[in-house]
Amino acid sequence: MCGIIGYCGPKPAAPILIEGLKRLEYRGYDSAGIAVGADGNLHVHKREGKLFRLRERVPEDLGGVWGIGHTRWATHGEVNDLNAHPHTDATNTIAVVHNGIIENFTSLKEKLQEEGYTFRTETDSEVIAHLIASLYDGDLETAVRQTVRLLKGTYGILAMHAAEPNVLVGARNGSPLVLGVGNDEMFMASDATALVAHTKQVVYIEDGELVKLTPKSYKTTDLRSREIDKKVDFISWELEEIEKGGFAHFMEKEILEQSESIKRAMQGRLDLEYGTGHLGGLNMANKELLEVERVKIIAAGTSLHAGMVAAYLLETVARIPAQAELASELRYRNPVVERNNIYFAVSQSGETADTLYAMRELKRKGARVLGICNVVGSTIPRESDGGVYIHSGPEIAVASTKAFTSQMTALYLFALIMARMRHMSLEHGLAFIKDLEQVPDLVARIVDRRGEIELLAKKYAHAGNFLFLGRGINYPVALEGALKLKEISYVHAEGYSAAEIKHGPIALINDDTPSFFVVPDNGLRDKVITNMKEVKARRGPVLALAVEGDREVAKIADDVFYVPPTHEYMYPFLMVVPFQLFAYYTAIELGRDVDQPRNLAKSVTVE
Repeated sequence: MCGIIGYCGPKPAAPILIEGLKRLEYRGYDSAGIAVGADGNLHVHKREGKLFRLRERVPEDLGGVWGIGHTRWATHGEVNDLNAHPHTDATNTIAVVHNGIIENFTSLKEKLQEEGYTFRTETDSEVIAHLIASLYDGDLETAVRQTVRLLKGTYGILAMHAAEPNVLVGARNGSPLVLGVGNDEMFMASDATALVAHTKQVVYIEDGELVKLTPKSYKTTDLRSREIDKKVDFISWELEEIEKGGFAHFMEKEILEQSESIKRAMQGRLDLEYGTGHLGGLNMANKELLEVERVKIIAAGTSLHAGMVAAYLLETVARIPAQAELASELRYRNPVVERNNIYFAVSQSGETADTLYAMRELKRKGARVLGICNVVGSTIPRESDGGVYIHSGPEIAVASTKAFTSQMTALYLFALIMARMRHMSLEHGLAFIKDLEQVPDLVARIVDRRGEIELLAKKYAHAGNFLFLGRGINYPVALEGALKLKEISYVHAEGYSAAEIKHGPIALINDDTPSFFVVPDNGLRDKVITNMKEVKARRGPVLALAVEGDREVAKIADDVFYVPPTHEYMYPFLMVVPFQLFAYYTAIELGRDVDQPRNLAKSVTVE
C-alpha cells in the first residue's frame, strides 16, 4: 500500500505518472517512485519522502510513453530510497509496483536465493519482481499469471518489461485496481481519483483477475486464462471535487461541506407521505425487514463510531437489538451468525481490509451483509447483498469528517424505516424527518462560528493530554473527538463515557489534561454536569459543548462552545463538527501536516 498508477499511450509517461501520484497523495505515503520504458530500457527513479523530492530526481527530458508509479506506505522495511517502489529484477528489465502484503514472501525469497537471485531491499514486494523474472519466457502476461498463483496474501500489482514496449500487466487480490479507458491510451490506478483528469470511463478489476493493457486495448482474464467480459462504468464526479478550491486544506474544505453532504445523503430518501425513509439499495422487501431480529454493524475507526451512534438509535427508536463491532476482531473470533440478523459493513472507501474480510467471513456463514460506503464501485458495495451509497463526494483528507456525518445520515434513515415498521406513529415519523431535515442548516450555523473554535484550539493546543467525555448517543461522539485530535495533531487523547471517569480515568486529571465534555439537552445532562464537577474539583481544565441558553454549564466549565438546540437524537451531528474543527485548528497551531498526518493512510487495505 498505498497508491498505484500506470500509463501506456502516445504521450510522455513521466508527467502523467507524477500527476497521478499527486492525486493519490491523500492516501498517505512515505516514499514515491516511477519506472518509465524508453530506448529498450527501464528508467527507475524513487525517493524517500514527499513527492516533490521525487520530482527533483526525475529528468525533465525523460522519454518513454509507458510506465508505472507508486506511493509507498511502509509495511516491510525502513522508509528509505532503496525500499521505495518500483522494484526491479537483477537485470533491471522488469519493474513492479505492489500494494498489499505477501504473507509467504519469506519462503519464496529463500527459494529464489537458493536459485541464485540476489535481493537488495527489505520489502516483501521485491520477491514479486524476481518471481516474474524467474518465470518469464517472452510473455509478461503469462509470467505474472504464474507468479500470482504462488503468492499468498493481498496484492494489487502492476508490472512492465523492457522487452514489451507499451504493455502493462496488472493483477488483484484484496487490494483495489481500476482501469481507465482513454482515447488510444490506457491507465491503471489503485483509485479512480488518479484517473479523472484523463478519463471518466473505468473498469473495476476484481479479485482473482488479471488485466493486460496496450494503448488501444485491454484484456481481462482469470488465473486460468479464461477471458472475462468487463462492464465499463463512468465516474460521476468532477475533477474540481478533488481539488482544494481555495481552501488551505482538504480537511477544512470537507468539514465545511458537511451541510451539503448531509443533504445529499438524505436526498430522495425521505417519504413525507408516510413519515418514513426509502433505501431501495438494501434489496430487501418490507416483509423481510419486518422479520429482522437483530442488527449488527461492522466497521473500523471513524466508521465504527458512526455505527455506534446508529446502534444506540436503532435500539431507542426502533426497539430492535443493535450492536456495533470492530471488524478486525469479529473475523477472528469465529462469529455466530443467527437467523434473521442483518449486518452492515460501513466503510468510507469501501476497501477497508478489516471490514472487507469480516464481511466475507460473515457471508461464508450465510449472513446477509449490506454495505454503507462512499466510493462508488469499490469492493464492499460490489460484494455485499445490497446497501447504500452516502454520496459525500470524494474525501481527500486522511482524517474522515464529512463521511462520518453522511454515514450517520444513512443509518438514521434505516433506523427510521425500522421504527415506522414497528411501533413509531406517522406523527412521530414526520417529526423525526423534520428534525433530520433541519440538521444541515444547524451544521452551517456552527461552521459559521468556527473562529470561536479556533481560539479554543490556540488556547489549549499545547496541553499534554485530553479526555473527551460523553454519555448515551453522544458517547461515540466523544470517541470520535479523541480520534480526530490524535490523528492530525498527534496530541494524546482518550474518549470515555463520562460515567466511566470515576472508574479509573479520573486518576489522569491534572492541570495539563483538559477534559472536553459533550453536554446536550437530554435526560443525561444532569449526570454529565456532575461528572464535570468531579473534574473541576480536582483542578482539571474543563471545556464543554453545550446547548444555547445553558448557563449552568458556563458556571462550571472554563470554556464553552454552544450549539443550536435540536431533538436529542440529532445532537451527534452538531457535537461532532466542533470536535472536528478543534482537531483541525489544533493541528495547524502545532504545525502538523493536516491532510497527510504521519504514519496514516486514507484507505487501509492491509490487516
